[in-house]
Amino acid sequence: MNLKQIERVKKISKADFISQYVKKQIPVVVEELTEDWPAYQKWKLSYINEIAGDTVVPLYDNRPVNHEDGFNEAHTKMKMSDYITLLQSKPTNYRIFLYNLMKEVPTLKNDFLWPDIGLKLVKQMPMLFFGGENSRVFMHFDIDYSNILHFHFHGEKQCMIFPPHQSKYMYKVPHALISREDIDFDDPDYEKFPALKNAEGYITNLKHGEMLYMPEGYWHYMKYLTPGFSMSLRAFPKNISHLSKAAYNVFVMRYFDIMMRKFKGQKWIDYKNDKAITNTHENLRKSA
Repeated sequence: MNLKQIERVKKISKADFISQYVKKQIPVVVEELTEDWPAYQKWKLSYINEIAGDTVVPLYDNRPVNHEDGFNEAHTKMKMSDYITLLQSKPTNYRIFLYNLMKEVPTLKNDFLWPDIGLKLVKQMPMLFFGGENSRVFMHFDIDYSNILHFHFHGEKQCMIFPPHQSKYMYKVPHALISREDIDFDDPDYEKFPALKNAEGYITNLKHGEMLYMPEGYWHYMKYLTPGFSMSLRAFPKNISHLSKAAYNVFVMRYFDIMMRKFKGQKWIDYKNDKAITNTHENLRKSA
């Protein structure tokens, strides 16, 4: 794969952020956006344990998609205090994924400021994500094609992202938001997945307090280099095509997929994984 480092700035004005990155749909890391937030000093795992330790949270691991699983259905649940103890004791694949912990623990909302950066952010959706050392978030793009401000806290996290026009190389699973789950994006098997050699994307390591701007519909693969957690703030897509794709995903695609899992079971999952390869290789031959 052809990966280049994401551009970085210390700080940025609203006008420059919009003109240089949002309008061009180019990612950027802003290193010092959170330094005046209470969260910059407070948001460590010990603090989350203190204020949210009794909250029962949904957890996901790296098991392949199964036809019996619901759409984004959690694999297990655990008290936050027990989960944080697990994170700090050893590597684990268990992650908290796309979870509105602030709904359960509203005091967390007092720890950050909604950034005045030129995007109309959705105030109802500040989502938190947690992971242990070496845990990975499979390659996917978000169902709503949002512009995302992704802030990381406590430790370090690697982010690998690809623009939507690279989908033809990503072994996208039909009627889904993911690439094939047997692809190791840290060490791809180019004999089995040759299209990945053509994929052009970006990579960076986020440290405590840094923010990654991910434009609309970008594929992303995240790996926690240390235990830590992140927060995403979202703004709806501005591109009309992306807005229509988001509406299709939310109101049609996911319900169709749920229905097919119910009627065809694992055969539907296997069919989609096979089509991910045949579709991608057919596109590769056409572009050769």
